[in-house]
Parts: sequence; C-alpha cells; structure tokens
Amino acid sequence: MISQKMQEAINAQIQAEFYSAYLYLGMSADAERQNYKGVAAWLRTQHGEELAHGYKLVQYLYDRGGRVQLRALDAPPAEFGPPIKIFEAVLKHEQHVTERIHKLYETATAEKDVAAQVFLQWFVTEQVEEEASATEVLERLRMAGDKPSTLLYLDKELGKRAKGE
Repeated sequence: MISQKMQEAINAQIQAEFYSAYLYLGMSADAERQNYKGVAAWLRTQHGEELAHGYKLVQYLYDRGGRVQLRALDAPPAEFGPPIKIFEAVLKHEQHVTERIHKLYETATAEKDVAAQVFLQWFVTEQVEEEASATEVLERLRMAGDKPSTLLYLDKELGKRAKGE
C-alpha cells in the first residue's frame, strides 16, 4: 500500500504530465499554423510521450493500491512565436518537469518508499534525455539564426522524429 503523501504527490505529477501533453499539443497547433510542419510533428510526438508518462504514473498507483484523482488542466497559451521561441519554452518546461520529478523522488525518500524510488529512477533518466533533446534542437535553431533555407531544412529534419527516422 502506498502512503497518502506519496499518493498525493503522484496524483499531482499525473496532472503535470497530462498538462505537459496538452502544452505540447498547443505548441504543435501553433507551429502548424505557422506552416512549420516538421516542428509540429516533433511536438505531436512529444505530446504522445507525455501522455505515456502520465499513464505510467496512473498504472503505478493502481499497482500500489492507490487511488487516481484526476485534476483539471489549465489551458496552454495559443501562440508561442517562431520555432526558436517554441523550443526555448520547451527547454524551460522540461527543466520545470525535472525539478518536479526530483521533488517527487525526495518525497519517496522521505517516505522511505523504496518501490517508488526505484520506479521514479526511470523518470529521472527520462528527464536527462528530454532536456538534452530540447537543448540540441534549440542550439541548432540558434545556429540557423534567421536563414530561411536553414530553418526549412531543420523543420524537415525535425519532422523525421515523428516518422521514426
């Protein structure tokens, strides 16, 4: 059985993961509106990953005999600006999620919940990958600057993620 404090913390993280999915879907919609099809596809893939993270937490609560309590999600912004601004927001958001995961791990440690600590290791590792991925895209966009041909090339390359290339 999972402690009440751990259950509450995981339910809060479920909300955060589903908000992340909602945020990336909103970013994707804005990129699509701007005709950055590759950026939009990259963000839709990210949307799916965030949903999977939320489901993973839901299943963990079920497995531990906990209760899932879904919470309302705030609406994400409707506009984010050009791709460089979008990916600045992506990186900032992933850094925020990393902080949340670290605090969740600290809660598991304080609660002496070894099972939760082991489970949360996956999320700690995942956040390293998430921040690295966002940083890589952001750095490429910074290198591209305002060169339309380079931006179009990067847009095409980002679209390959959705196709598994």
